[in-house]
Amino acid sequence: MSAGVGAGHDGAAGELARRLRTEGFSVECLDFLDMLPVAFGRVLRQAYALQLRVAPESWGQLFTELHRRPRLAATAQGVGGLAARRLRRRLRPGTTAVVSTYPLASQALGRLRRRGLLDVPVMTYLTDLSVHPLWVAEGVDAHLALHPVAALQALRLGAEDVRVAAPAVQPAFRPAESALERAAERVRFGLPEDGPLALVVAGSWGTGDILTTAQDLAESGLATPVVVCGRNETLRKAVTRSGTGPALGWVDDMPALMRSCDVVIQNAGGLSSLEALATGLPVISYRCLPGHGSTNAAALDEAGWAPWARRPEDLPELLASALTRPAPSFPDERLMASDPAGLIAEIAGGSRVTDLPPVAVEPAASEVLS
Repeated sequence: MSAGVGAGHDGAAGELARRLRTEGFSVECLDFLDMLPVAFGRVLRQAYALQLRVAPESWGQLFTELHRRPRLAATAQGVGGLAARRLRRRLRPGTTAVVSTYPLASQALGRLRRRGLLDVPVMTYLTDLSVHPLWVAEGVDAHLALHPVAALQALRLGAEDVRVAAPAVQPAFRPAESALERAAERVRFGLPEDGPLALVVAGSWGTGDILTTAQDLAESGLATPVVVCGRNETLRKAVTRSGTGPALGWVDDMPALMRSCDVVIQNAGGLSSLEALATGLPVISYRCLPGHGSTNAAALDEAGWAPWARRPEDLPELLASALTRPAPSFPDERLMASDPAGLIAEIAGGSRVTDLPPVAVEPAASEVLS
């Protein structure tokens, strides 16, 4: 169970589903927002997108208050409860485990588990390196964390069984095999053939102070910014007018685009950061979104995966270092040896069901194992 808010939750859910199918499971994918009554899910999605685009500071304030005010967190948990009954009805006979990649879905599943209405293991796959209170739900059997930094945060919030697992990144995100492949990808995307390229990512919605980020990169003289604007056409036109560098809309082949570049600049700390690291690119956090963007940047920095340029004057030094030093080993095999799909299979009891046809992974995925 995931949710169609941005692409990070769905991306992790889809990769977990792919791996579990290769393990012999039948996987059904659900969107938590579709489980909410009437049109509440659609309204919630639209409100979140509008808030990040128009008033991101307000999201940051709300995010902070979740840590400070238990009553506010309890109210948010209640939203998850609205979907619990419908979710229970959607579970197919023979289900052996349920996996959530979205915090409100975890709250709904935890409620069902606490009340004895769900008799199979429930797991939460923590998609971010930082963990806020809504990610940890009483009743969830296990929380899978991307790194010990995230695991410790989950434990401090009350999670009992926390396990560290490697990030669920598609195998297509790999380093370029040769300079020739890298050059060919640049030609394919119409990018400059010479000089370092800094790929600026801002999620599928193209959210944040991206135009200023591109201008800062161009002014540094160290790399040409290549901005991925996602579905934000207004941003794409603004970056194009600025003349800082190429501005791309929605990109279907992000693995190839990443292989054409030299460094990734991100502002949310989500799946794109993990995909870049898996591609062998250094990552820098810069002009981060309030709320999860800043907490993820701090966690990535603490983990040693991506330094955080907190001020514009910090960017040139970090960028120069990223372009001259090897990217960090990812994932660190000493800490990340466990495949999340393997852990899920283990907790589910190792059951395999092959008599049910696989269910196609929808763009908005959620995980219910059968």
